[in-house]
Amino acid sequence: MSLSQLVRPARHETREAAVLRVLACATVALAPVEGYLTAAQSQLGKVAPALLTVVWLVVRIRRRQPPRAMPLHAVLALLAVVLTATAARHSAGPFTAEYTLRWLPFLVVTAVLADVASREVPIRWLLLAAAAGATVAGAGALYSLVAEGEARASGPQPDPNDLAYFLVAAVPLLAALNRRGRGLALTAAGVVLVAGATATFSRGGALGLAAAVGWLLLRRVLPWRVLAAAAAVVAGLGLGALVFAGPQLDRALQEKSFIAASNVDTRELRWQAAARMLTAHPVLGVGPGGFREHYAAESHDAEVDEQTPVAHNMYLEVAAELGLPGFALFAGVVGTAAVASERTVRRAGSGPQRTEAAAIQASLLAVLVTSTFLSEQYYLPFWSLAALAAAAEARIRREGGGSADAGAARDQ
Repeated sequence: MSLSQLVRPARHETREAAVLRVLACATVALAPVEGYLTAAQSQLGKVAPALLTVVWLVVRIRRRQPPRAMPLHAVLALLAVVLTATAARHSAGPFTAEYTLRWLPFLVVTAVLADVASREVPIRWLLLAAAAGATVAGAGALYSLVAEGEARASGPQPDPNDLAYFLVAAVPLLAALNRRGRGLALTAAGVVLVAGATATFSRGGALGLAAAVGWLLLRRVLPWRVLAAAAAVVAGLGLGALVFAGPQLDRALQEKSFIAASNVDTRELRWQAAARMLTAHPVLGVGPGGFREHYAAESHDAEVDEQTPVAHNMYLEVAAELGLPGFALFAGVVGTAAVASERTVRRAGSGPQRTEAAAIQASLLAVLVTSTFLSEQYYLPFWSLAALAAAAEARIRREGGGSADAGAARDQ
C-alpha cells in the first residue's frame, strides 16, 4: 500500500473529527440562546443537535466503530423504553406526542455527546462552548433589563427563572477553564453570568449558585480570594444599579415580591397534584405531558387562570408522568453522572482533569438544586453535564490515570 493511500483515510478522519467538534460545541453553545434562534425561525434551535446526531451516526457506520460502552448509555436506553411504554399507554393524551418528541431527542443527544466527548471532542472545548453561550445569554439578560426596561431580566428565555437556570449552571464551568492569560476574560464572563442571574431575581437560581460555589470551595477548586474578588465586583455593580437605576430596581423588587407570594401557594398546589398523580399511577405515570392534561382535575380547578401548567419541580413532574420506574431511571442518569465524575476526581490527582470533573459536579449540583423549583428536564444543561461526566471518566480510564501531561496532551 502506497503512502498516499495511507494518508488519505487519515485526512478524512481528521475532517470528520473536526466536523464533530464544531457541531458538538455548537449544540451546547446555542442551547442557552435558543430563544433568539426560535424567534428567527421556529426550528432553528434544533439544527445543530440534529446535524450532530446525523454526522455522528454516519461517521460511526463508515468507520464501523460502535459507541463507546458506558453505564450512562444503558440507563438512557432503558429510560427510552419506559418513555415509549408510557407514551403508548397514554397515546390519546393531547400533550403525549408533543412531549414524547421533546424527551427523545434529549436522550439521543446525551448519548451522542457522551460518545464524541470521550473520543473526538476535548471536554474543555465543550465546557468553553457552554460557558460562552451562557455568557451571551447573560449579556442579553442585562440588555433586556437596561435597554428594554424589563422588570426582570429574561433575554433569550421567556421565563426569567429558566434563564437563571442556564446562567448559574455555567458559572462553575469557568473554574475549569482557567489558563494563564485568560483571567480577565473569565472574570468578565463570570461577572456577566452572576449579574445576569441576579437580574432575574430567581430564588431558585440563587440557591443553585450558592450550592455550586460551596461545592467548588469544598473541592478546593475555587480559591477564597477569587470568591472575595467576585463578590466585591458584584456588590459594586449592585451599588451602581441602586444609585443609577433605583426606581427601576424598586419596581422589579415589588413585582418579584408580589409574584413570590403567589408562587408559594401555586407551587404547593402543583406539587400536591403531582404527588396524587403518582400515587394513582405509580407504574407508568400519566404519560409525557400528562401533568398538564390532568392538573385541572387533580387540583379541582384550584387555578382558574392556569389550567395546563408545569409542576415547577422537575422530580415530581418526571415521577408523575413516567411513574416510579421512569423516575428511577431518570435518577439513574444523575447517579451515573455523580459516580463517574467522582471517580474522575479521585483518579485525576491534581491535574486539569480533576478541575474539569469538579466543575462538572458543581454545575450539575446547581442544576439539581434549581430544578427543585423548576421543570428543567427539557433543557440541555442537565443532559449535557451527565454526558460530560461519563465522557470524562471514559477518557481517564483510557489514559490510565490523570496526570497533568495527559490532560494537556488531549487538548492539543
